[in-house]
Amino acid sequence: MISNTRRSGTACLATITLIFGGIAVSAPPAFSSPSTHRQHSQGANSVLNLGAADLPESRTTTSLQPGVTLTTIHRGVVDTTDTWTVEVYSADTSNPDPDAPKLAITAEAEADQTAVALTAVGLTPRVEAVRTPRTVDTGGLLGYRTRVGSFTTSADAAATLATVKAAGFNGSAVYTGWDDDAGAAPSDGPWNLDVITIDPKRFTGQLVGDYGKDLFNRDTTSSLATAAGATAAINAGFFILDPTAGAPGDPAGVAVYKGVIEREATNGRPAFIVDGDTGRSAIARLWWRGSVDGQRHASVTLSGLNRVPGLIRNCGEPGDLPLAIPQQDVTCTKTSETVAFDNSYGATTPSGAGTEVVLDAAGRILSVNSTRGISLPAGDRSVQAIGADAAPLARLATQSRRLQISSALFTQSGHRLQLRSDETIVNGAPELVQDGRIHATPGQDGAVHPGQPNYYYGWAHKRNPRTFVGIDAQGRTVLVTADGRSTNSLGLSISEEAAVAKSLGLRDAMNLDGGGSTTAAIDGSVINAPSDATGERPVGDVLEVLPPA
Repeated sequence: MISNTRRSGTACLATITLIFGGIAVSAPPAFSSPSTHRQHSQGANSVLNLGAADLPESRTTTSLQPGVTLTTIHRGVVDTTDTWTVEVYSADTSNPDPDAPKLAITAEAEADQTAVALTAVGLTPRVEAVRTPRTVDTGGLLGYRTRVGSFTTSADAAATLATVKAAGFNGSAVYTGWDDDAGAAPSDGPWNLDVITIDPKRFTGQLVGDYGKDLFNRDTTSSLATAAGATAAINAGFFILDPTAGAPGDPAGVAVYKGVIEREATNGRPAFIVDGDTGRSAIARLWWRGSVDGQRHASVTLSGLNRVPGLIRNCGEPGDLPLAIPQQDVTCTKTSETVAFDNSYGATTPSGAGTEVVLDAAGRILSVNSTRGISLPAGDRSVQAIGADAAPLARLATQSRRLQISSALFTQSGHRLQLRSDETIVNGAPELVQDGRIHATPGQDGAVHPGQPNYYYGWAHKRNPRTFVGIDAQGRTVLVTADGRSTNSLGLSISEEAAVAKSLGLRDAMNLDGGGSTTAAIDGSVINAPSDATGERPVGDVLEVLPPA
């Protein structure tokens, strides 16, 4: 099925053989005055290219089933120079996502004004310039942050934080070990990673995507793994958390399970493609097209699959507002569009004004409804249209006895994917490694929000829990989780994640959903340390390693 720290320059060609043609990637630079971050060697390493070069590192490898191993990596020691401090920010109370970045980065003048106000109440603040490591399309000065104090524990910062809030600001206790500032001394760590490796030459099980009962409802990685009898599992693609952004649990990007396209692509973003029966995998940037076809060559353009019409999480589709390019964790909108549904979506289709046409399994029209929202019988499908698209869909349905829903995925070269019943595709971003070279593309893949450096600061620049996947030079599929948001394991910035992927020997790699979603389970038991205070987070979908039948 298939044919990868930190380097600037032109985009490379990723080669994916047998199913896919080559895809070219290029992206413009972002941010100002790029600065050089610490460099790592380009070859596969016996230790991780992470932190100071002479750190202790241990690896323990266990065989899980034929062709599948688990390697647990512990690297580094607690860095004695790291402390807790109070970071001052404006809170975005409108976003229910617990991973949503705080508004800590400002212009220098605003940071200075904050410092003056905090000094007036007896505190000793400091203003710090924040420069982010260079990637293919980002790097340089993000802005300025204001911090107060240096403490041994987060609890020790409580009194200072209370004074900050009493002065009219917001803030939180943060650990300086979670910073990955360009030009800073290499960290001593520590870091904890779990690496699942699947060798197609010896693998006799299946590697599949799973989302539980339906797309609408979330479930934990461990419970999905237990229900499937999986040997191993990790969390997978981005999904919707905020009900105002769509249906919670719905994939926020391309999703294919058992060869069926259940969610359209965030056009141009990387996707992880898995051959379930062999365990082989690939990474490719994908585009999606769809239509609803009636009689006498009549048709309407399809905008999406199994999502709330008018709401497009992560954007990236023609006509999206405010931007038709990928924007991570942004919900774009359309006033007029057409979306198709099947039983995977949930108990009922989205309700509201518009047209809904109900089809049986053969495409025969069962009803044409002037409002939206029904319970779909098993095997049936429906097509909804809102705004100016509602009348054309109703007209197409009244002129036809049957409607055919067409949906396809394409590579950048225009090659259409011929999906088999054992294939899974999950969404993610950014790309990390391409054709054996570090090729992190957070700008191209939507992590740079114009005029909003805080998003990049919290999501890409700072160290967070990460989940990523890739393919090594031997064609093995590699699934990785890195714990974070702890003093026991710092997590990885996007730049570090790319460096780690390269040092693990991956020739192609990409980021999946991380933060509180990052979870690895073996035989149904969580083996890592999920970062949410409430414990393991319910997620949208997972990748599961199933034992031989």
